[in-house]
Amino acid sequence: MVEIGFHPIMWHIMKIYSHYGHQDFVILLGYKGYVIKEYFANYLLHQSDCTFDLEKNTLEFYRSKGENWRGTLVETGLNAMTGARIRKAKTYIGDDPFFLTYGDGVADIDLDKLLAFHKNQRTTVTMTSVRPAGRFGVLGMNDKGRITSFEEKPTNGSSWINGGFFVCNPEIFDYISKSEECVFEEEPLSRLAEEGQLAGYKHFGFWRCMDTLREKTLLNDLWNTGRASWKLWDD
Repeated sequence: MVEIGFHPIMWHIMKIYSHYGHQDFVILLGYKGYVIKEYFANYLLHQSDCTFDLEKNTLEFYRSKGENWRGTLVETGLNAMTGARIRKAKTYIGDDPFFLTYGDGVADIDLDKLLAFHKNQRTTVTMTSVRPAGRFGVLGMNDKGRITSFEEKPTNGSSWINGGFFVCNPEIFDYISKSEECVFEEEPLSRLAEEGQLAGYKHFGFWRCMDTLREKTLLNDLWNTGRASWKLWDD
């Protein structure tokens, strides 16, 4: 629920999906899940003009800025690990492939291409892989101590990491144990990789996670200056 441009990062992620026509969400709640519930329960109140009548106990909205979204909020417990939380969504997942995304990163990812790649690979899971930008400038130096090149915050060309945008077949639940300690990124993904059931979709565009105050400041700066590459939708 940390905000980028006065909207929680969850809103930005959902807007990315909505841009590609995906309007149905299952949101896995944990610590302070009630904050997310209250956010959606009062969404129109915060996004629209309104008139309240205390005598009649009514509330009328104008210039509604609601979204065409349907969301299921699932209580997964305070201490459940990532795998355990995902397993608790099984009840609300149908028989088709579904997207799975962390709540702390944004990207200008083409979800249509990601889904097509997944179907073509015929694996149980496809993970989006990204190359994170370095935090510092990189120098090239010769033996005489002269700088021969400088690249400000380069992309680490040799390092591909988990970008947090997945496509999963329902068979993924067969790989997740019933233990509350099950970490999705450990035994389930390792087993999928060993069995050749984990594909990697390389995303060469913009990607940023928001794990620190520095990253929050950066994303807000990009948003406020009109340089938010992940903003694929029209206002």
